[in-house]
Amino acid sequence: MPEQETIERAREDAREGKSPSTQAGEFVREEFHHVREGKHGARSPQQAIAIGLSKARRAGVKLRASRRASSKVKRQARRDTAKGRRGNKTVSRRRSRATLGALKREGRGAASTRAISRQTRQAARRRGPSARSSAARKAARTRVRSTVSSVRRKAGQVQRRTRAVARKTRTAARAMMRPRSRRHTTLSIGVQKLARTWRMHHRH
Repeated sequence: MPEQETIERAREDAREGKSPSTQAGEFVREEFHHVREGKHGARSPQQAIAIGLSKARRAGVKLRASRRASSKVKRQARRDTAKGRRGNKTVSRRRSRATLGALKREGRGAASTRAISRQTRQAARRRGPSARSSAARKAARTRVRSTVSSVRRKAGQVQRRTRAVARKTRTAARAMMRPRSRRHTTLSIGVQKLARTWRMHHRH
């Protein structure tokens, strides 16, 4: 299961109008972090990317398989997308443990900087210059939108914090101005009477 923080980042990317591949990138990034932290390994960067994309589709990201992908990969992508539409189902513990055990036996070199850099260059060469150029233009457009939305989000957080502090201040002021309860008043009168009696007794 992906972490809740990763799901929130993907949803934020969706609200900012970013592409499904960018949303799925959050899950791929999480997968590489898991490999580096030693939670499990990966045979290659491509395997770590495939696991991240599968998690993204199951989390509800509408990401289609590449046109150049094999029929097996396309079939798996359709299956993951269908599971994402159905929502969370009970996962087989035995299968989950077996998968995690197999991944733990793999190395951590797939998440190294050199391996990821090599994979990135290979993918860029396959895309061609026109595809890279259009992707860069789209990234520049979404970057402006994401900057504006992040400023709005921070302003909203400051506003919510200010309201919370004002609410607490009002509650404390009301509590101080509220008249004492009958029990406290009765106790204070009784204490005053005892003090008065003690003073009279010791005066004589």
